[in-house]
Amino acid sequence: MNIKLLVMDVDGTLTDGKIYMSADGELLKAFNIKDGYAIAHLTDKQIVPVIITGRSSEILVRRCRELGIVELYQGIEDKPAKLLSICEKYQVGTSNVAYIGDDLNDLECMKICGYSAAPADAVEEVLACVDYICKHRGGEGAVREFIEQL
Repeated sequence: MNIKLLVMDVDGTLTDGKIYMSADGELLKAFNIKDGYAIAHLTDKQIVPVIITGRSSEILVRRCRELGIVELYQGIEDKPAKLLSICEKYQVGTSNVAYIGDDLNDLECMKICGYSAAPADAVEEVLACVDYICKHRGGEGAVREFIEQL
């Protein structure tokens, strides 16, 4: 396996899928420190971390800055098209891409990538099509577990 890009979904993958909202409308998300440590050390494996997510959040921008993730794409409706453009940018084939996600909007990306995974609590359709099912749930170390497989 010659993985060059690790593409990750956010809600339900890097987080537990819950969105916490304060009385004044502030949104909060919880990220797993173990996932973050593994992501920050992907450069040791010469793998570029990429996030493609359908939602947009300033919280995510801050978390990516902390982890050194520069390839952050938010509010993306067509994830496969964005994935292909990123592959073109880095001049890598989809066979050199690992992808982890948890829901139906991740399926097409999973089908075109070289290696795919899902947290243990992903939807059934995703669990049925991935190469690797994590023992951990989304937001509880699934991303680190997958990184350790690469």
